[in-house]
Amino acid sequence: MAKQVIFSENAPAAIGPYSQAVRAGNTVYLSGQIPLVPATMEIVSEDVAEQTTQVFKNLQAVCEAAGGALKDIVKLNIYMTDLGNFATVNEVMTQFFEQPYPARAALGVRALPKDVAVEIEGVMVLED
Repeated sequence: MAKQVIFSENAPAAIGPYSQAVRAGNTVYLSGQIPLVPATMEIVSEDVAEQTTQVFKNLQAVCEAAGGALKDIVKLNIYMTDLGNFATVNEVMTQFFEQPYPARAALGVRALPKDVAVEIEGVMVLED
């Protein structure tokens, strides 16, 4: 099966040796997004709600570049440096997703790139 690299100018450029997403068949594997503003590659703010909003906007841009939308995501992994932000991240997520929600894991981690508070990766399945 051939794989296709997905790239969006409306999402932050990769800051390492990885692709924003890779499509294999009708499945798209979305790399973790952090709250960088694509135009400046700077962190949107220190506020966790604003960071989470930017992360979902970045994921949305990559989904669209792959021919899909956030609603096509079937699995998310959310990484937070402080699980005390769990309720805030949940609230922001409901602004971008409706039921049925994707499957999800939410994990507390010691640190994330650029010392951000949240990073989210996912798997999207597209219609054939």
